[in-house]
Amino acid sequence: MCDCGKVAKISRLVPWIVVCLFVGLLGGPAAQAWGCKGHQTVAAIAEKHLTPEARQMIQKLLGENPIDAKLRRWCGNATTDLLVDASTWPDDVRNERKNGSWHYIDIPRGKHKGDLNEYCGTEGCVTRAIEEQRAILKDKSVDPLKRAEAIRYLIHFVGDMHQPLHAINNADNGGNCVPVKYFRHDPLPNPLHPEREDYSPNLHQVWDTEIVERDMEISNPFRYADELDEKFHAQTAALEAAGIHVETWAWESHERAETAVYDALPEKIGIEPDLKPQGCAENNHMGKRMFEKHLAVGEAYQNNAAKAAQDGLWQAGVRLAMILNHAAEAVN
Repeated sequence: MCDCGKVAKISRLVPWIVVCLFVGLLGGPAAQAWGCKGHQTVAAIAEKHLTPEARQMIQKLLGENPIDAKLRRWCGNATTDLLVDASTWPDDVRNERKNGSWHYIDIPRGKHKGDLNEYCGTEGCVTRAIEEQRAILKDKSVDPLKRAEAIRYLIHFVGDMHQPLHAINNADNGGNCVPVKYFRHDPLPNPLHPEREDYSPNLHQVWDTEIVERDMEISNPFRYADELDEKFHAQTAALEAAGIHVETWAWESHERAETAVYDALPEKIGIEPDLKPQGCAENNHMGKRMFEKHLAVGEAYQNNAAKAAQDGLWQAGVRLAMILNHAAEAVN
């Protein structure tokens, strides 16, 4: 006869056990914007808008400078499409290369315009990383391996920047310190380190993966890319005509975080002090304070968030193609 109390206790820990196994033991990233399928969707959209010259440049650089076969791939090796496969590589090496700050920019909540340099720390941020990698890719004298890596970084970072919670800071580690009940899934504390006050699900996790993958339903990144490209087809020319303005894109993503992420929550979260806590127990116990709000999101939030996520994924894909096309034009 089973010990039902013990079984129930174990079942409550399962979500965190899975997180700990993958993040702690495999060394994968704690949060990766858009998750695997989202980043792959951005790359698949971009591929539709490449010039022949850009396609040739990418295939040559990525094909002749492949990803280390021994590297543990967080998202697996599920595709032979070099551009799509490259989209998740920066998350695989971020810990080894200690460049996690390149994946986001901490624009304080409540800010709406201005120079982004003051929010880009000494270790870098996503807007600076994009510009640096663009310069590398456009320089034919640079080692081809570095240019191949620049392509992989650009594919990923343009996607990262269009995930709203990678362009805002509310002293909550990009929403990682905001526990939320997502449909029927209650937030649970980390059973191994409850003192850290981090919970799953949380706002960042929901935006990284759950919203997009729920919207995708049974689809895959290639089909989802087809669907989004068709849906926004009439807007493509205007988006391309606006040109490449990385800081403007970051501000757009920031505004999306204000409206679609925070303001859309059923209970409002105030603007916190402009702090960058190392963990959720800091900033006057941010994780616990947010947990006690008992935030719950369901169908209404999901529907609005999915629309915002679709906008971001499609814009990221088209804009990524613009960057790659411009680089190919510069070296030809």
